[in-house]
Amino acid sequence: MNSHLIPKKMLSLDPFSQWLGIEILEVNKGTCKVGMTIRKEMLNSMNYAHGGITYSLADTAFGFAANTFGKFAVSIETSINHIEALKEGDYITAESIIEKTGNKLGFHIVEVKNGNDLVALFKGVVYRTSKDWEE
Repeated sequence: MNSHLIPKKMLSLDPFSQWLGIEILEVNKGTCKVGMTIRKEMLNSMNYAHGGITYSLADTAFGFAANTFGKFAVSIETSINHIEALKEGDYITAESIIEKTGNKLGFHIVEVKNGNDLVALFKGVVYRTSKDWEE
């Protein structure tokens, strides 16, 4: 399957990312940029976006980017640094900007931004299976 089509197929099969309102902005082999708007039901008790929201957006960019190589890839370790708080109405993007892929393991860094401001930094390790993505 064409590497550019895999994230679109993944999103069509992903009700959670659809609920978040994630849209695919850019795809290249090994990278992906996605975006979404913070909604009221995504806020925590302090009236800021719950940390799980930026984590989920970054995890989606990571997963989509890792799968552009054509093999089913599943995360085996992830972490995030939360840098800035986000408010309702903020439009944020997550872009997998660094990728290093071996035969079975892939390593990704994802930047989450509000405009040009870095708001979170995500790191993920993926295991690439032998199963191919099919049309």
